[in-house]
Amino acid sequence: MTKLTLGSYPHMLGFEQLERALERTAKSGNEGYPPYNIEQTSECSYRITLAVAGFKEEDLSITVEDRQLVIRGKQGDDEEGRIFLHRGIAARQFQRSFVLAEGVEVGDALMENGLLHVDLERSRPEAVVQTIHIRKG
Repeated sequence: MTKLTLGSYPHMLGFEQLERALERTAKSGNEGYPPYNIEQTSECSYRITLAVAGFKEEDLSITVEDRQLVIRGKQGDDEEGRIFLHRGIAARQFQRSFVLAEGVEVGDALMENGLLHVDLERSRPEAVVQTIHIRKG
Protein backbone atom coordinates (compact mmCIF):
# COMPACT_ATOMS: atom_id res chain seq x y z
CA MET A 1 0.00 0.00 0.00
CA THR A 2 1.48 3.35 -0.99
CA LYS A 3 1.29 6.40 1.20
CA LEU A 4 -0.59 9.29 -0.41
CA THR A 5 1.15 12.62 -0.01
CA LEU A 6 0.29 16.09 -1.21
CA GLY A 7 3.16 15.69 -3.68
CA SER A 8 1.17 12.85 -5.28
CA TYR A 9 -1.29 15.38 -6.68
CA PRO A 10 0.14 17.27 -9.68
CA HIS A 11 -2.05 20.37 -9.13
CA MET A 12 -0.95 20.84 -5.49
CA LEU A 13 2.38 22.67 -5.77
CA GLY A 14 4.32 24.01 -2.80
CA PHE A 15 2.27 22.34 -0.06
CA GLU A 16 5.17 20.34 1.37
CA GLN A 17 5.27 22.49 4.52
CA LEU A 18 1.57 21.79 5.14
CA GLU A 19 2.29 18.08 4.96
CA ARG A 20 5.17 18.45 7.43
CA ALA A 21 2.90 20.41 9.78
CA LEU A 22 0.29 17.65 9.68
CA GLU A 23 2.94 15.03 10.45
CA ARG A 24 4.31 17.13 13.31
CA THR A 25 0.84 17.50 14.78
CA ALA A 26 0.22 13.76 14.60
CA LYS A 27 3.53 13.07 16.37
CA SER A 28 3.02 15.63 19.15
CA GLY A 29 1.19 13.03 21.25
CA ASN A 30 -0.55 15.47 23.58
CA GLU A 31 -2.26 13.52 26.32
CA GLY A 32 -5.28 15.04 28.03
CA TYR A 33 -3.48 17.28 30.52
CA PRO A 34 -4.12 20.11 30.92
CA PRO A 35 -7.56 20.33 29.36
CA TYR A 36 -8.07 23.20 26.93
CA ASN A 37 -10.62 24.99 24.75
CA ILE A 38 -10.14 26.69 21.41
CA GLU A 39 -12.71 29.30 20.47
CA GLN A 40 -13.11 31.63 17.54
CA THR A 41 -13.55 35.13 18.98
CA SER A 42 -14.03 36.93 15.66
CA GLU A 43 -13.64 36.24 11.95
CA CYS A 44 -9.84 36.50 12.22
CA SER A 45 -9.05 35.79 15.87
CA TYR A 46 -8.96 32.81 18.19
CA ARG A 47 -8.43 32.13 21.89
CA ILE A 48 -6.83 29.07 23.43
CA THR A 49 -7.77 28.56 27.08
CA LEU A 50 -5.90 26.05 29.26
CA ALA A 51 -7.05 24.97 32.73
CA VAL A 52 -3.87 25.49 34.76
CA ALA A 53 -5.18 25.53 38.33
CA GLY A 54 -2.32 25.51 40.82
CA PHE A 55 0.18 27.12 38.44
CA LYS A 56 1.49 30.65 38.92
CA GLU A 57 2.46 32.94 36.04
CA GLU A 58 6.15 32.27 36.72
CA ASP A 59 5.54 28.49 36.43
CA LEU A 60 4.37 28.89 32.81
CA SER A 61 6.21 29.69 29.58
CA ILE A 62 4.79 30.44 26.14
CA THR A 63 7.03 30.28 23.08
CA VAL A 64 6.65 30.08 19.32
CA GLU A 65 9.10 27.62 17.78
CA ASP A 66 9.05 27.02 14.03
CA ARG A 67 5.37 28.04 13.57
CA GLN A 68 4.41 25.97 16.62
CA LEU A 69 2.95 27.52 19.77
CA VAL A 70 4.38 25.68 22.79
CA ILE A 71 2.98 26.20 26.28
CA ARG A 72 4.94 24.63 29.13
CA GLY A 73 4.21 24.43 32.82
CA LYS A 74 6.46 23.31 35.65
CA GLN A 75 5.58 23.73 39.31
CA GLY A 76 8.26 24.18 41.92
CA ASP A 77 8.54 21.88 44.94
CA ASP A 78 6.97 23.61 47.92
CA GLU A 79 6.30 20.41 49.86
CA GLU A 80 8.92 20.93 52.57
CA GLY A 81 7.40 20.42 55.97
CA ARG A 82 4.05 19.29 54.56
CA ILE A 83 2.58 15.92 55.42
CA PHE A 84 -0.08 14.68 53.01
CA LEU A 85 -2.67 12.20 54.25
CA HIS A 86 -4.00 11.95 50.70
CA ARG A 87 -2.42 13.39 47.57
CA GLY A 88 -4.97 13.66 44.75
CA ILE A 89 -3.72 16.88 43.19
CA ALA A 90 -0.65 16.10 41.15
CA ALA A 91 2.05 18.74 40.81
CA ARG A 92 3.22 17.69 37.38
CA GLN A 93 4.72 19.45 34.44
CA PHE A 94 3.15 19.65 31.02
CA GLN A 95 3.77 20.74 27.45
CA ARG A 96 1.00 21.58 24.98
CA SER A 97 1.78 22.30 21.33
CA PHE A 98 -0.38 23.91 18.66
CA VAL A 99 0.75 24.22 15.02
CA LEU A 100 0.08 27.73 13.69
CA ALA A 101 -0.90 28.43 10.10
CA GLU A 102 1.03 30.96 8.06
CA GLY A 103 -0.14 34.44 9.02
CA VAL A 104 -1.34 33.51 12.52
CA GLU A 105 0.40 35.56 15.21
CA VAL A 106 0.30 35.12 18.98
CA GLY A 107 -1.09 38.14 20.79
CA ASP A 108 -1.71 38.57 24.50
CA ALA A 109 -1.67 35.96 27.24
CA LEU A 110 -3.85 36.43 30.33
CA MET A 111 -4.06 34.41 33.54
CA GLU A 112 -7.41 34.57 35.31
CA ASN A 113 -9.12 32.29 37.85
CA GLY A 114 -6.84 29.31 37.11
CA LEU A 115 -7.27 29.68 33.35
CA LEU A 116 -4.54 30.73 30.92
CA HIS A 117 -5.92 32.55 27.86
CA VAL A 118 -3.70 32.93 24.78
CA ASP A 119 -5.08 35.12 21.98
CA LEU A 120 -4.20 34.52 18.33
CA GLU A 121 -4.76 36.83 15.37
CA ARG A 122 -4.85 35.77 11.72
CA SER A 123 -3.91 38.45 9.22
CA ARG A 124 -5.94 38.61 6.04
CA PRO A 125 -3.85 37.99 2.95
CA GLU A 126 -4.08 40.61 0.25
CA ALA A 127 -5.64 39.49 -3.02
CA VAL A 128 -2.91 39.72 -5.63
CA VAL A 129 -3.46 39.43 -9.36
CA GLN A 130 -0.25 39.10 -11.31
CA THR A 131 0.12 39.09 -15.08
CA ILE A 132 3.05 37.08 -16.40
CA HIS A 133 4.73 38.34 -19.57
CA ILE A 134 5.47 35.64 -22.16
CA ARG A 135 8.86 36.01 -23.80
CA LYS A 136 9.73 34.85 -27.29
CA GLY A 137 12.18 31.97 -27.43
